[in-house]
Amino acid sequence: MQNDLDFYKNIAKNNLSLSELLTREALFSVVPKTWSIVIADIENSTQAVQKGAHNDVNLSATGSIVTVLNTLKNLDHKIEVPYFFGGDGATFLIPNSTLGTVLKALQNYSRHIENTFQLMLRFGYLGVQDVYLKGITLKITKIRYNKLFTAPVVLGKGLKYAEREIKESFKNSSDEKNTVEVPNLEGMECRWDEIYPKTTDKKVICLLVDCKNEKDQPEVYSIIMKEIDSIFGNLEIRNPISTLRLKLNTSLSNIQKEMNLKLGRSRPIYLLRNWFVTFFGRFYFKYFRNGRLYKYRITQLSDTIMMDGFLNTVLSGTEKEVKQLKVLLDDLESKNKIVYGLHITHASIMSCYIEDRAEKHIHFVDGTEGGYTSAAIILKEKIRRLHSIE
Repeated sequence: MQNDLDFYKNIAKNNLSLSELLTREALFSVVPKTWSIVIADIENSTQAVQKGAHNDVNLSATGSIVTVLNTLKNLDHKIEVPYFFGGDGATFLIPNSTLGTVLKALQNYSRHIENTFQLMLRFGYLGVQDVYLKGITLKITKIRYNKLFTAPVVLGKGLKYAEREIKESFKNSSDEKNTVEVPNLEGMECRWDEIYPKTTDKKVICLLVDCKNEKDQPEVYSIIMKEIDSIFGNLEIRNPISTLRLKLNTSLSNIQKEMNLKLGRSRPIYLLRNWFVTFFGRFYFKYFRNGRLYKYRITQLSDTIMMDGFLNTVLSGTEKEVKQLKVLLDDLESKNKIVYGLHITHASIMSCYIEDRAEKHIHFVDGTEGGYTSAAIILKEKIRRLHSIE
């Protein structure tokens, strides 16, 4: 049992570029059959984004991650699991021995989100063993992007197959509204305003790429990542989050939204105390060494690239650089190697999970005006057109 729980924790951190790591399949481990894939997804997120509720959708998706991680931490603080933020949802790989507890926590969180934001968070799971029975691959490793940030990297169609299967059989949470408990969202904070790129000639780009044949993933994704590195610069250079552009949102409405999500009700003392802390935080981050250091760590711990079977990334770049990248993407798409969705916007948004303010915090990055959700709409429309032609 302990080996089962320690599977992901024991995977070595690879100090390689992502383009090189993707071609070193020997460094990837097969996910155990005794694990499951859990999907959380905001229903009708496209419509919610179109109505201007993108921040609520993004916040709710982040909360599902915080809920699961805090639930697992309460079971055993040594458990480590991979998870993937999707803008309007999240994907987790977890040991079966923790599955029941995690699903119960998500059920409660789903009811809480419905009451708080009038959004429906659906969730479900599929055993890894069921994925393998279909002859589909699911391998995972870790990449160390810098001294502070390590992330999971997945090869194979396993997570995306599970996502489709789970979404087709989604059931809404039970109607037992009176049983809702305040979820454990300790450590969740969302105090940053929209974050603009470092220079005015740059935009924020949200890119999703689906390699059609899972056997081609290592080569195809490696080619794309090499091109991104060449055109936009390394991860630090193209990072849409910079210390110069980080600005706290001190509006009471922003703190109230966080309060409602975390507490499920209004508490004037919470509101005023956190407004006070946020207001004076502007001076702390500007004039105090520890404050400036924390802002730097945010840039290092921002989750701007994700490999869950798709290549997902948020980066900053100029219109010229985007056109250069599209030459490669369009060529690969014309050869039926990939399908991609691209969304370009003026800024990025960020939500945060802070276990401690030294080095253990993660910042989930998305673009404004729909971000990943808008890119996914384009990708899905391309897939729909392809299927209609076939």
